[in-house]
Amino acid sequence: MTFIKLNSRLLYSFAVVALVGLAFTGFAAEKKPKIAYVTNGVDPFWNVASAGVKQAAAEFNVDTEVLMPTKGIADQKRLIETLLVRGIDGIAISPIDAQNQVEFINQAATQTHVITHDSDAPNSKRLAFIGMNNYVAGRTCGKLVKEAIPNGGKVMIFVGRLEQLNAQQRRQGVIDELLDRPEQSLSQINYDPAGKELKGAKYTIISTRTDNFDRAKAKSNAEDAIAAYPDLACMVGLFAYNPPACIEALKTAGKLGKIKVAAFDEADATLDAIAAGNAQGTVSQQPNLYGYHSVRILAGLARGDKSVLPKDGFLEVPIVVVRKNNVDVFKTNLKKLRGE
Repeated sequence: MTFIKLNSRLLYSFAVVALVGLAFTGFAAEKKPKIAYVTNGVDPFWNVASAGVKQAAAEFNVDTEVLMPTKGIADQKRLIETLLVRGIDGIAISPIDAQNQVEFINQAATQTHVITHDSDAPNSKRLAFIGMNNYVAGRTCGKLVKEAIPNGGKVMIFVGRLEQLNAQQRRQGVIDELLDRPEQSLSQINYDPAGKELKGAKYTIISTRTDNFDRAKAKSNAEDAIAAYPDLACMVGLFAYNPPACIEALKTAGKLGKIKVAAFDEADATLDAIAAGNAQGTVSQQPNLYGYHSVRILAGLARGDKSVLPKDGFLEVPIVVVRKNNVDVFKTNLKKLRGE
């Protein structure tokens, strides 16, 4: 009788050990989801986002890769097509052309989980958008312009391209703020044409200059504006490299500090100009959180967890406004994110 009880206990112990072993083996042998983070171009801005991708990859046990197209929309499409052929469990994409990429994004969404970040394609079948409210951020940048030139004046806007929804929304936010218009709904924004001069009670937006991500063109646009408009009061850069291009052009023209600058993003030259008093401030998107949350959400979806999707499909990342009084602390934190 005792012998039987002993063996029963042994058998039970062996069974428990076996079950634990199987569970451990299953966890250890789980195939890591493969997730791709696709940007809209090449810029140090995306290096900060990549830090967030790396952090989330370790935290959520996934394999990730960051792809930065160098030749615009065709290159971005080629990269994504390659990912789909190889087999990918999720793609986070920053669309270059919100309208003309809808069909392609929809096709990709039939093969894998697709979300957008930084710039949205709301008419597509993407599952979620991760980013800031670009229209509100534009109005915030407009407030920086008002701080820089409180008595009013002429303003020029500079941006890479206006096909991107984030560029359209930022630009309109700046315009509406400077012309003291009521705030528009993000889902129903009326856009002013890019080539038209817009006059308000105190501020005049001369025009919007695009450069198609050409750094040399960005600088020449700034130089041309300085030469053509001697009474230009403020330059607004909507993409990360635009403010540094304006700052460099102002330095060459001997007008650094005389013509004010309001900016977006966290380029070193922009932050240095803020610290020196040569730029009023910048609106930071916290791109590390774009990368982190993109991977977090796609990792969950790859494992069948739909609860990771944000309500209404929009995960809003709060903006950070950087001025002279907080630029040093911001720079220190940014270096940590970059691993410097």
